[in-house]
Amino acid sequence: MTYQGSCHCGAIAFEVEADNIPSVIRCNCSICRRRGHLLWFVPQLQFKLTTPEANASTYRFNTMKIAHRFCPVCGCGPYADGQDKDGRPMAAVNVRCLDNVDLDALKIIDYDGLHH
Repeated sequence: MTYQGSCHCGAIAFEVEADNIPSVIRCNCSICRRRGHLLWFVPQLQFKLTTPEANASTYRFNTMKIAHRFCPVCGCGPYADGQDKDGRPMAAVNVRCLDNVDLDALKIIDYDGLHH
């Protein structure tokens, strides 16, 4: 299945190839709490930008390991780039930016990013 997503204005658009969304993370770190992200972590190979990468701005903080990507036009934060615990490239997709996903049906896992 191909999930379609974008920022609010469409300057950043992407696709994610996956059978389903098994669960999402609701993190309470300083940025996720403020932005209200629900994150779905997928291998980078399953994530494909359909707009130029230059359309997204990048914000890094704390350990500087995660590239939080956001739209400089509408301010939406649709995804982030990083690595999983084994060093493999991954994307953290904000499922609130995906089309046709029933957010109420998702299994939400709370993560204490504020203290990690």
